[in-house]
Amino acid sequence: MCATHKAFFSYVWRKFLNMYRFSVISSFLALSCFLSLASYELPDHSNGEPTTDYSINEYWLSLFSGFSKDVDVFYVYPTSWYKLDPAEPDFCAIDHPTMLSRSKVVFDIQATAFETVGNLYAPYYRQADAAYTLSLPADKRWAVVDSIPAKDVIAAFDYYIKHYNKGKPYILVGHSQGAQVLMLLLKNYMPEHTGTYARMVCAYVIGYPVTAEFMSSNKHLKFAESAEDTGVIVSYNTQSPSVAPGANIVLGDEIGLVINPINWKRDETPATAEESLGSYMPIDAQGNPALIPHFADARINMAKGVIECSSVNETDMFNLSGKMGPEVYHSFDIPFYYYNLRENAQVRVNRFLAK
Repeated sequence: MCATHKAFFSYVWRKFLNMYRFSVISSFLALSCFLSLASYELPDHSNGEPTTDYSINEYWLSLFSGFSKDVDVFYVYPTSWYKLDPAEPDFCAIDHPTMLSRSKVVFDIQATAFETVGNLYAPYYRQADAAYTLSLPADKRWAVVDSIPAKDVIAAFDYYIKHYNKGKPYILVGHSQGAQVLMLLLKNYMPEHTGTYARMVCAYVIGYPVTAEFMSSNKHLKFAESAEDTGVIVSYNTQSPSVAPGANIVLGDEIGLVINPINWKRDETPATAEESLGSYMPIDAQGNPALIPHFADARINMAKGVIECSSVNETDMFNLSGKMGPEVYHSFDIPFYYYNLRENAQVRVNRFLAK
């Protein structure tokens, strides 16, 4: 970008951040209030709790209508609600107004990357508070997400398969808490529904680490090795090269498997911003997003298990992301590589349909 464009973008982005206070990151403001919870026994969050009734249209963020494509996309949004008061429940209601409004904003900058590829379906689901969840050790994090959030999303997916999918191939997309929920769906639902699993083109499980241990304990799952393989998991987490090991609160000490979302390699071969098809970022003070070409580069750091992006201006762009650790680009895992993800989804669909 030219200097004028960069200056304007910096101004617009600051205005956007003040207006939006992006969903996942905002919750980390309260993180210190909950750190002591990690040593306590977890309450049984899901005992006797019924799942959401997904026959009710109002419990869907997106129900496709219109000219049907050959493929569906099932999208699970990231954390879009957080506790303002420690006395609040650890999970939001299915109709919580904050979650309803913020999930729509996130949908517009994430799920729409796949709207040219397939018919978009996205359920609302009851979310766990991110600050509470991330204050816990990894095993207890999983227990929290595997209660109400995963129950809802798996129920929604099962309803979608039985009532909307009509035997079509489909893509899974999830970010952050949505990615973790999809990992549980892949782990627990797919082995019992092999016919459904066979129709999965790809699962974009972005913004939460998919570890080698997770893959080895779930032998039915495969991680992507190229731009064209199907029935696989695509995953990565984005940060600056300056982030120290363990400083990314989303990852903690976990080392995720990674594929580069620009060149689709599994090694440390760098992909320049010039190779990128473009990012989908806000271009005005209202936060309306549009294509920004050649914005984000990508290079795998194998030791950290992350994508490192060095082409963006850390100071201008990530005052907000400092709340979860300096130069952690978690909120932009999808927007940075929006158009490469769109192209890749189409490549994988074409390969799947050609079988």
